[in-house]
Amino acid sequence: MKARLNTLILLTIAGSFLSCQKTKQEQHMQSEKITAKKILGNPNYKAISYGGYRDTTRMIQPTVAQLKEDMLLLEAMGIKLLRTYNVTLPHASNVLKAISEVKEERPGFEMYVMLGAWIDCKNAWTELPPVHHEESPENEGEIARAVELANQYPDIVKVIAVGNEAMVKWAAAYYVEPWVILKWVNHLQMLKKEGKLSKDLWITSSDNFASWGGGDAAYHIADLDSLIQAVDFVSMHTYPMHDTHYNPVFWGLKESEDSLSKKEQVELVMGRALDYAKGQYASVAAYVENISPGKPIYIGETGWASASNERYGTDGSKATDEYKEGVYYRLMREWTQNDNISCFYFQAFDEPWKDAHNPGGSENYFGLFTVDGRAKYAIWDEVDAGKFEGLKRGKKDIKKTNDGNEKSLLESIAMPPVKVEIDITN
Repeated sequence: MKARLNTLILLTIAGSFLSCQKTKQEQHMQSEKITAKKILGNPNYKAISYGGYRDTTRMIQPTVAQLKEDMLLLEAMGIKLLRTYNVTLPHASNVLKAISEVKEERPGFEMYVMLGAWIDCKNAWTELPPVHHEESPENEGEIARAVELANQYPDIVKVIAVGNEAMVKWAAAYYVEPWVILKWVNHLQMLKKEGKLSKDLWITSSDNFASWGGGDAAYHIADLDSLIQAVDFVSMHTYPMHDTHYNPVFWGLKESEDSLSKKEQVELVMGRALDYAKGQYASVAAYVENISPGKPIYIGETGWASASNERYGTDGSKATDEYKEGVYYRLMREWTQNDNISCFYFQAFDEPWKDAHNPGGSENYFGLFTVDGRAKYAIWDEVDAGKFEGLKRGKKDIKKTNDGNEKSLLESIAMPPVKVEIDITN
């Protein structure tokens, strides 16, 4: 009797184990069926740009455990699609490992990746003058690593993006001519045809709106047109925040708005910032439609910093603060979700390495979370909804910045001057 009981117990354990293994296998197969075509443009797959660095240098890599913390926070926000930027450092491969481990630990967890492969010109980031019409010999290895990771994690990697702002001329330290991006996009598309990459993997490049034909006619060249035809979708960037300094045609209060409450004023100036972004999107769409009709166009980056001690702060265009960032985030999400435009909002967390020599620089403050896990104004409502209960970043619970006091936050911000005071010619 005892032997029979032991046998039944063993059979039950074995059955449970096999059932668990079957469930994980089914989940893996289901993830592979979720393709980029199904994800992109689908408002159920909210996207974000992600870097997990918590220190002032990328030499200190976030651990897999730290990355898993971040994945749970992003899942709680409804994020299901991440964008990473390079595969030279361990960060991207560790992000994929972290996602894979969370999937094993939490059945039903869903997270996909647009994997970035960084592209440079010859002599980029060296003491030698950059040679923009030649490419860096490092590019080949970067593409090869991206291919390897896409094949290692086909259930997670759904897009490869060749280069980040790699064609825009103001990226003077490293930009390349469009033929370089085209070369590697064609290479990846050929690997798909040869069965060396999943046929469902989508290939793009993520670049400034002007680089995609939406701006200066100097970009309108044959290689760009060929690139537009070669990619599976266009990933464009738009940053009204930067243009509050560089091209403030939309920025500032109108004389008729001077007597309104500060809250009403913010809604109006940020509404015009959104319209400016929509205009850049439309300019890209018009150019792309002439080259490759029906080509999908999504937003690879847009964001608004919560602080700046330079061009965009109180001594500059008075654009950056946590309240305006929150309004921009809300308006951008509403527009893109309603119009089925995937938007890799920039970005999930503050990253202090981005301008380590200037701790007050705007590049350090684009996150929706601070480095220590404080939720900025943009996502206070998600804290109120209890989405982050039981979750931490480091050893800290997720709490609101400014003790959640919206009134004092609003009162503390600076407003741009009345429009007639802005000299837009400079």
